Amino acid sequence: MFVFSDALLAWFDVHGRHDLPWQVADDPYKVWVSEIMLQQTQVKTVLQYFERFMERFPTVQDLGQAQWDDVAPYWAGLGYYARARNLHKAAGIVTRQGHFPENLEQWIELPGIGPSTAGALMSLGLRQYGVIMDGNVKRVLARFFAIENDLSKPQHEREMWALAEQLCPEQRNHDYTQAIMDLGATVCTPKKPLCLYCPMQQQCKAHQQGLETELPFKKPKKAVPIKQAEVMLIRCEDEWLWIQRPSSGLWGGLWCLPIFDQPQELLQQSQSLGLKPIQQRTQISHSFTHFTWLLDAAVFELPAEQKEHAAIELNGQWLSPEQAVALGIPTAMKKLISAVNL
Repeated sequence: MFVFSDALLAWFDVHGRHDLPWQVADDPYKVWVSEIMLQQTQVKTVLQYFERFMERFPTVQDLGQAQWDDVAPYWAGLGYYARARNLHKAAGIVTRQGHFPENLEQWIELPGIGPSTAGALMSLGLRQYGVIMDGNVKRVLARFFAIENDLSKPQHEREMWALAEQLCPEQRNHDYTQAIMDLGATVCTPKKPLCLYCPMQQQCKAHQQGLETELPFKKPKKAVPIKQAEVMLIRCEDEWLWIQRPSSGLWGGLWCLPIFDQPQELLQQSQSLGLKPIQQRTQISHSFTHFTWLLDAAVFELPAEQKEHAAIELNGQWLSPEQAVALGIPTAMKKLISAVNL
């Protein structure tokens, strides 16, 4: 008799991922950081950030007691910065409480943690019973059972949760949790699934019906709007004038060149500083989930005697591009540095 969890665990023992740096027993903090980083981000990208982050903040107390300005550089480039702000805030709560949450409800009370992340922390972090519902799990189950419903609708998502709970075993729960994520990430992939290597192939209804690439149900993608903005790049010798963005909102707390939504705003600011653009404009494109930003950079040279006045006027700081990168800047600003320095 075919048992879903038994087949999955047998595959995992041979083919699963067992050497990820956060797969450490009795260390819920490492699992927590990894789970937040892995939201909307692939493992190969997270691996580039995780070790560096853990070296700087090796315990939840180190993170909880740190200032956001210290944390931001270690997340810069990972995107979705609200994740980092919530992680930092939640670490402060856990540090003050003196212990990690002990059940699903307590995890969910923390900022930035929903039912699936809480389930992963119970299972992988505390080695207790937990059920997850990330994109990998949805894809595996939708294909295995040939579920053609729109899983973004609450009713169908509830049905999927019920199915996941039925399949999730009490024994080796943490291995099962890792196994189903690994199957989705390495075999039952979004595009071109490797059905030949799947332990579920013979029983998979989507495979039987030739629907592997059609499921899960996908809404037609809407055209992503394109927005434009002006970037002010004021240069004095080897330094540029940078400002720190507000702690909330886009790129919260990161260092950035001044950005203006309208060309007229940039013109007024440059005139108030007595700046004249040099004959160089650079445009870069940067895509977010909901829009694409075209950033048009105007480059200005500033005499050394005006540096202090400009810094006060814009509430900015003079930094070399290398110093700015070290403080933590968005990927779009790194693109701009490369484009300007070509």
